[in-house]
Amino acid sequence: MRMIKRERISKKDAFRIRSTAIIGSLILSGLFIFFLGHNPLDVYLSMAKGAFGSIYRIKDTINIIIPLIMTSLGIMIAFKMKFWNIGGEGQILMGALFASYFALNFSTLPKPILLFVMFIAGFIGGGFWAFIPAFLKVKFQTNETITTLMMNYIALNLITYLQYGPWRDPQSLGFPKIANFADSATLPRLFGIHIGWIITIIAVVVITIFLNKSKFGYEIKVVGESQDTANYSGIRVNRVIIRGLIISGGICGIVGMMEVSGVNGTLTNHVSAGYGYTAIITTWLSGLKPAFIIPVSTLFAGLIKGGGFIQTAYQIPQSAADIIQSMILFFVIGSEFFIQYKIVPDRRNAKGGEVNVS
Repeated sequence: MRMIKRERISKKDAFRIRSTAIIGSLILSGLFIFFLGHNPLDVYLSMAKGAFGSIYRIKDTINIIIPLIMTSLGIMIAFKMKFWNIGGEGQILMGALFASYFALNFSTLPKPILLFVMFIAGFIGGGFWAFIPAFLKVKFQTNETITTLMMNYIALNLITYLQYGPWRDPQSLGFPKIANFADSATLPRLFGIHIGWIITIIAVVVITIFLNKSKFGYEIKVVGESQDTANYSGIRVNRVIIRGLIISGGICGIVGMMEVSGVNGTLTNHVSAGYGYTAIITTWLSGLKPAFIIPVSTLFAGLIKGGGFIQTAYQIPQSAADIIQSMILFFVIGSEFFIQYKIVPDRRNAKGGEVNVS
């Protein structure tokens, strides 16, 4: 058998493949749930209930949707240039760190001014952290997948050091905790949710326009399609890559600012909560289209929140809940492979050994 890339696929066939994958994931994970001694249908309904079953749960799910969408938007810009930015986690953490510096040291500033400064600082922190692997890529042709991934751990350990050392709250009685932010450094709420959801909606609109209508957005697409073509047409590829990665990381850095200011109220080494890694999947499944990121991120947020709920409701171990989520993700991601590629017979000529693909 041989894999070949599809030139095109109809919407009907794509829908059929995705639907088959979803049904297959539910059947397989249902068997796993059955062997755990539970009714699969009840567990699935409980997952939906845990994510969207009450106003309180919906708010919690939205608090997951917001960073997933924003991080996906940032990673998408890098992916459009075929720069595989796996460093969303680190960029979120550094945005949170930069924003937290101002929250902890300039709390006497008026709230609108301080939040604006934290917003800019978050963008700069994430952008700076993305600039480093971008510079290494254009200067030394390093592998960006490795460098961006390594930067995640550097950022994580830097915040851990601050949490246990210089930034530890002296009033925490020895507990490794950074002081809580003052009210002037916390995002206001609207309908019971921090206003990051408004920022997220604006970001989706702005980035859609930026990619489709601006000159730089056009250059990003050309660089992603072919760097040789970009060079031939006069586009300065290295400059586009560096500027694009600064924007990509900066958006992820804003996520860090919103998490420390709107959700946690302080800086911790858990502030990124795995959003940088999950966003890689949501970005890919959205087809690198900003509008599609919203429903994909909503489904994933529901899966994350619902998976946590069934642990308590059915006394299912976290590892078992993770297996259920992983099965569903495996099938969904796998369906995208069969949308892009197809399997055909690999027939060899009996005499010459030549390969003929029908």
